[in-house]
Amino acid sequence: QVQLVESGGGLVQPGGSLRLSCAASGSTFSIRAMGWYRQAPGKQRELVATITNEASTNYADSVKGRFAISGDNAKNTVYLQMNSLKLEDTAVYYCTADTRVWPGPTMTSWGQGTQVTVSS
Repeated sequence: QVQLVESGGGLVQPGGSLRLSCAASGSTFSIRAMGWYRQAPGKQRELVATITNEASTNYADSVKGRFAISGDNAKNTVYLQMNSLKLEDTAVYYCTADTRVWPGPTMTSWGQGTQVTVSS
């Protein structure tokens, strides 16, 4: 298991930028991929972006070209750079880590979430 701590959320105006960070601790050797999900009020939790150990990335269509996920393996930290923020990006953002210790199954750990509010 790994423990995840997010930071960097806050209030920003439309068109602004924020960078979220997620630091992993614990069994970090078992991490295979990390990512960000978000949940807006009254909506289901949705994928925002993921990054594998091989630095392969995947983005939701709604954030492509505006958000960028990156990782620092030495620091066991993943970042989400969010640019050109829109009102609809307002949500609680959750960091995730997929871990696997062979031959066991892949497990997913979740952070506690950080609030991002886009408002004028």
